[in-house]
Amino acid sequence: MTPGPRVNLYSDFNCPYCYALHERLHSLGAQSRIAWRGVQHARFLPVPMAPWLGRLQTELRHEVETVVRLAPEVPIRLPNGKPNTGAAIALAVREMRTDARQADVLIRALYRAFWIDGVDLSDRDVLRMITMPIGLTDDAADPDEEADVRNTMARWEEAWQEEGSGAVPLLAREDGQRIVGLAGPLELTRFVDGTA
Repeated sequence: MTPGPRVNLYSDFNCPYCYALHERLHSLGAQSRIAWRGVQHARFLPVPMAPWLGRLQTELRHEVETVVRLAPEVPIRLPNGKPNTGAAIALAVREMRTDARQADVLIRALYRAFWIDGVDLSDRDVLRMITMPIGLTDDAADPDEEADVRNTMARWEEAWQEEGSGAVPLLAREDGQRIVGLAGPLELTRFVDGTA
């Protein structure tokens, strides 16, 4: 890919379309020009994660089947529910503040831990198990740093709300162009390059 405009990606770990889009961006080598912005599109979800039954499980199965159809190259399994992602997003923000490259590794690991292994991303012990193999800790920073993390998350949330779609994934380019949802590889390439 050739250099293009900076793009913000508003995304949530518990959204299968976000996960598939993130995997596509990686396969295209575009992640270095994407500013990942974690937002909770379902902040009401409980901690710990609860199994989804009935209609909710049917909807989740439909979402996963849609990703399988639209992005067959992306490995995905049906989880038994969706986690509250506040702690996982905060973990990613903390790592972004110290090492952007490692943060990218962490973000991908968090998506995959949920959408392949089905783990509860609201569980601190689970987050520790995800971070240890990649050489990170999920230890909270001092109170001032934690306040900065919360402020960052609030700014991202506000910017996402201002975009007006209320949906994830949302790619927002600096020239005002937007893509909502899971875009195909060619559309993504052109969008990130600034040629579409």
